[in-house]
Amino acid sequence: MENGGGDLEAKIEMLLNVEKQMRQVGDVAGTRKAVTDILKLCFEAGAWRTLNDQILLISKRRGQLKQAVQAMVQQAMQYIDQTPDLDTKIELIKTLNSVSAGKIYVEIERARLIKKLAKIKEEQGLIAEAADLMQEVAVETFGAMAKTEKIAFILEQVRLCLDRQDYVRAQILSRKISPRVFEADTSKEKKKPKEGEAIVEEAPADIPSLLELKKIYYQLMIRYYAHSNNYLEICRCYKSIYEIPSLKEDPAQWIPVLRKICWYLVLSPHDPMQSSLLNSTLEDKNLSEIPNFRLLLKQLVTMEVIQWTALWDTFKDEFENERNMLGGSLGDKAAEDLKLRVIEHNILVVSKYYSRITLKRLADLLCLTVQEAEKHLSEMVVSKALVAKINRPMGVICFQTVKDSNDILNSWAMNLEKLLDLVEKSCHQIHKETMVHKAALKV
Repeated sequence: MENGGGDLEAKIEMLLNVEKQMRQVGDVAGTRKAVTDILKLCFEAGAWRTLNDQILLISKRRGQLKQAVQAMVQQAMQYIDQTPDLDTKIELIKTLNSVSAGKIYVEIERARLIKKLAKIKEEQGLIAEAADLMQEVAVETFGAMAKTEKIAFILEQVRLCLDRQDYVRAQILSRKISPRVFEADTSKEKKKPKEGEAIVEEAPADIPSLLELKKIYYQLMIRYYAHSNNYLEICRCYKSIYEIPSLKEDPAQWIPVLRKICWYLVLSPHDPMQSSLLNSTLEDKNLSEIPNFRLLLKQLVTMEVIQWTALWDTFKDEFENERNMLGGSLGDKAAEDLKLRVIEHNILVVSKYYSRITLKRLADLLCLTVQEAEKHLSEMVVSKALVAKINRPMGVICFQTVKDSNDILNSWAMNLEKLLDLVEKSCHQIHKETMVHKAALKV
């Protein structure tokens, strides 16, 4: 062993002298070869401690060439997966991290190293440490990194933040990815870089395609929005997943997604965006494959009062089946929120057909107590979903808006205009009939 160790040291010393000569004369290819040969010797001898020492030594040598450091880091990264145990692996990654820190020409290698180290930490159950490690790297500033690799790295950062329930940081990181980046046409040929432009590296083989990354992105955003029960945003995320071409080809994949779109549309509070999505979903031909959900959406579009008990009896089994489908259950509060949305829909329907109604009659229509009906109505008025006034002593609700004096005058002026037009048309018709009658008498 000692002779073997001494032989290795002698060979390394000889190659270090060669590296020094090449470095001093500025021979890039020679220096790079000498450096990689040193690492290769250490690896073949299984001297992992010596390998780490040599990496640090070579990187700190005076006037060391950038290309040599880059080649050394890239060569050493190939040995990471061939280390005999986990401790050796972590030690090697940390050594390479310290060498590549602050060097722009090995920033991509450093990002990949940190990703490997974070994965090890996560496997050990240290999710907080893994998330902190990943956040050290701002890949969005790396010009030479492939677009898909950048997106995959940021998505990994978002996932780790969600795993440690750091929702604020997850949102900040997710904003680094614009949804428009997934709409780029990947079929177009890549342009050759102009002179002076940075050459973009090819993404590693384990990085998913752009469409797969799109699906991962929206699945992570669903996890984020599920935390705050933002049903409309969850629905929009599922809508984006539904529009992926590869998913639309397989009914086994798109039917569960379309079911989720329908449920989250029903659970979303009434607003213009929800109405627009509701109508566009109803026009989808694929909805005929799941007729129950078409019926559910039709009930929301039709301006008629929905009986909650009848609706729940019809769709209870479908609602409970969702926990076995893609994306899991709709949330802990989903059943309560569904009932709330039905009540809100019914109040909107009543406001369309009545200008004034007693509170008792409204409560009867909604199948609620007077106090509950008043509470839900008040909440809708506060959220500006509708305009209403409650006369509590009389127990009367008025859905008409109080008009401004200018609006009243304008409506009067419009009514007068219509009246004068009608009088003019009537006079014209009388005059025409008189002329026809006179002509008939002359004959």
